[in-house]
Amino acid sequence: MALDGLEAAVHASVGTSKLARSKAQLNVVRYADDFVVTGVSRDVLESRVLPAVRQFMAARGLELSEEKTRITNIAEGFDFLGQNVRKYGGKLLIKPAKKSIKSLLDKVREVIKGNASVTQEALIRRLNPIIRGWTMYHRHVVAKATFSTIDSHIWHLLWKWARRRHPTKGARWVRKRYFRCDGHRSWDFATKGSTEDDTCGLQLFRAATAAIQRHIKIRGLANPFDPAWDIYLARRRTAKRSAGLSGATQWR
Repeated sequence: MALDGLEAAVHASVGTSKLARSKAQLNVVRYADDFVVTGVSRDVLESRVLPAVRQFMAARGLELSEEKTRITNIAEGFDFLGQNVRKYGGKLLIKPAKKSIKSLLDKVREVIKGNASVTQEALIRRLNPIIRGWTMYHRHVVAKATFSTIDSHIWHLLWKWARRRHPTKGARWVRKRYFRCDGHRSWDFATKGSTEDDTCGLQLFRAATAAIQRHIKIRGLANPFDPAWDIYLARRRTAKRSAGLSGATQWR
């Protein structure tokens, strides 16, 4: 609430006329206390927007974090909410940020090392919410290659975990003990099923199995309390429900 009105302050920094605002091409994206301001040039952001933002925040007893505040060209990109926004050859792509990937792998590595003696099932139950939650957050952007890379890193960590538990056993025995084949996928870290064959029981969630679902922004004027928008909102809920996305439930 303290930052409400920031957008108006940014646009007012270049003047009140429509022509000045149109030339500056200012846009503000804000989520809680994190925000990004885009403009036509570095000069506009440095000489007009940045001083206006600092003045706006100073009036509320706040200040910008110098470590997190920087002005950069879109060709170099920037991180925002755990994702990297950058243009590649004139095409804008949003990918999971390197810091976010490192944070996930560090957390997974810590869980695996801290549970060296637990059962395979217990380890899977600890890892699945971590991997699935991170994957669901990033599945709306360009992340398919990143998901495969993450699965590869986690597989190597789990392979070391399994080999360390049985130092006197061979690689073939370890694979048969902890890894299963599921259709066209091999080397699934999973427990055995209800029978004694090689079917899977509890499986480790693999990020690469998550389908990429592009996020469709809601119309700015949409109002759930206005009957005129009932059909539009119903269509959005139906589309989300068919795709298995959150937010598909209608609350009354």
